[in-house]
Amino acid sequence: MASLSKKNLSCPVCQDIFKDPVVLTCSHSFCKSCLQKSWSDENSKNCPVCKTMSQSDPPCNLALKNLCEAYLRDRDREASKPLCSLHSEKLRLFCLEHGQLVCIICRDSKAHSNHTFRPADEAARDYKQELETFLMPVQEKLKLFEQVKENCDQTAKYIQVQARHTEKQIKEQFKKLHQFLQEEEEARITALREEEEQKTEMMKEKIKGLRRDIEALSGTVGATEKELRAADVSFLQNYSQAQERVLQHFELNDPEPVSGALIDVAKHLGNLNFNIWNKMKDTPCTPVILDPNTAHRDLVLSEDLTSVRREKTQPLPENPERMYYYIAVLGSEGFDSGAHSWDVEVGDSPVWALGALATPVQSKLEKPSKLLKISFYEGEYTADSMQNPTVVLQIKGKFKRIRVNLDCEKQKLSFFDPDTNTHIHTFTHNLTEKLFPYFNVVNAHPLKIMPVM
Repeated sequence: MASLSKKNLSCPVCQDIFKDPVVLTCSHSFCKSCLQKSWSDENSKNCPVCKTMSQSDPPCNLALKNLCEAYLRDRDREASKPLCSLHSEKLRLFCLEHGQLVCIICRDSKAHSNHTFRPADEAARDYKQELETFLMPVQEKLKLFEQVKENCDQTAKYIQVQARHTEKQIKEQFKKLHQFLQEEEEARITALREEEEQKTEMMKEKIKGLRRDIEALSGTVGATEKELRAADVSFLQNYSQAQERVLQHFELNDPEPVSGALIDVAKHLGNLNFNIWNKMKDTPCTPVILDPNTAHRDLVLSEDLTSVRREKTQPLPENPERMYYYIAVLGSEGFDSGAHSWDVEVGDSPVWALGALATPVQSKLEKPSKLLKISFYEGEYTADSMQNPTVVLQIKGKFKRIRVNLDCEKQKLSFFDPDTNTHIHTFTHNLTEKLFPYFNVVNAHPLKIMPVM
């Protein structure tokens, strides 16, 4: 294309680059508008150059039109390239010491004496690779923010589902009471809705912050990717600014999952009958309430949160408190003082595990480290703790119920058969954190926490 001159591509009539060129039978080409004007002025259909008679509607010279358009594009591209402000020469070199584009004359000037130069395209190639390296962690951070936001969106929707389901359960239980309990029902609903509003607002703020960070990261990634696609000279002119824009996101903290974001269902539903009916008469209560926010996705809890069994995987959002490594669920309340006891009906379940866990926030991939538990599997009882290897307990028979005693002052966790008062095992630990009751279910047989008077 560079071998074609303007003269080769110029109309003989207007002496400018062809516009919509047409070709005559004599092979001469003209701008369509120039030819029509010439014919109109001369009142004839002769070629303006050789005067040969031509057809009245000459065809478009498509090949010539393409050449002219390509020539104009190349000319505009060359004209758009910046020139040296000192010498008006093309910026073909890049000074490594000054980090700037220079022309041939600049290279030989005193200002660049003993400096190292690279061709602009070569320097652009190197700096693009460097900027791409800087961009990669920012792109990964963007993906992480987008993943966390997606889970926050899911959590925000699930909060609404939890709130509606919990509200339904509350209402069903209140129907069993007399009309004078209406005030208590309204108080519970109000508390639930206040928590729903509070936590929904919290998630909105979290999502808003994530959206803001994502927009900032997306803007940086988009702008940087645009710079990477730019011509070498333009890229090098804007490189420092692009680098600074990317580097300013390196120290942006990774997004953290929202702990405690879900509705505290156990607070609204736990011992609901006892707390209300206690105003009228004594009624049994359950010493431990299961926390659905900690339940593995394969588990289903009873409406009163006292029984758990395994079913198909539930579509639940990810949250830090949920059990992932074991198919288990925790009690809603942790204990770090006093003595506590709860009986669990294991029935005919061939596999189960009971105990206490010191950290309610779980890792999806790591085995819980601060877990004390006994397990029953294939007729054998075992004890597991963080400090000691698994041991087989020398106990025969099969228990229908297990009593768990937690003495926080003595730092002991003990297991008994409440029917025969048989001691099964005792852990002595040095944990100072709150211990949460732990229930592991791997089959359809439910584990049920027994009520006490």
